[in-house]
Amino acid sequence: MYAVIKTGGKQYRVAQGDVLRVEKLDAEAGDVVTFDQVLMIGGEGEALVGAPAVDGAAVTANVLDERKDKKVIIFKKRRRQNYRRKRGHRQWITVISIAEILKPGTKSALGAKSKAAKPAAKPETADAAPAKPAKAPAKAKAEAKTDAKPKAKAAGGDDLTKLNGVGPAYAKKLAEAGVTTFAQVAAWSEADLERLDGEIAGLKAKAESGGWIAQAKELAGQ
Repeated sequence: MYAVIKTGGKQYRVAQGDVLRVEKLDAEAGDVVTFDQVLMIGGEGEALVGAPAVDGAAVTANVLDERKDKKVIIFKKRRRQNYRRKRGHRQWITVISIAEILKPGTKSALGAKSKAAKPAAKPETADAAPAKPAKAPAKAKAEAKTDAKPKAKAAGGDDLTKLNGVGPAYAKKLAEAGVTTFAQVAAWSEADLERLDGEIAGLKAKAESGGWIAQAKELAGQ
């Protein structure tokens, strides 16, 4: 007898004794879990097909282990931008062994030991998009734009638009990356250029062709 169950957004064809690797469950090694999302039971006489699940059917399993799966490699490349990034990810999984396939009306021999199989709660991340602030009136926007330069000057920043090929928009990108003075640009090393090139695409090529480091040294009086 076999069954088709659904867990972690995936479907699995299982039989008694099968060992599976599924998405991480809220259970520990040694626990007994019950899958109630049984889409089909077959193999003995007429098959039972759910709509979408078979009412009263269940599959119980023993939790054998909880570990990380094989590494998946993620590689990104931007053509003609000297941009390459390689990352690896190992997903948490739960290893289970199928103990019973229960038709509607059949009681489990494991009794009260089993509990419902639930996916593990995902940790909260800081990547959630913040709520968009209400749009400021046009007058307030104009005032904010007028006050932008004095504020930048008070903070000790230099006018980076004096560098070859740097306009207001690019100067803003540099400021967001933490570069606000000529002294910082003059002190750039090869490692700094590589790091900033990952944050601002094409920065290294632009800085080298424009001679920013030499120009920044002159402007900073070095």
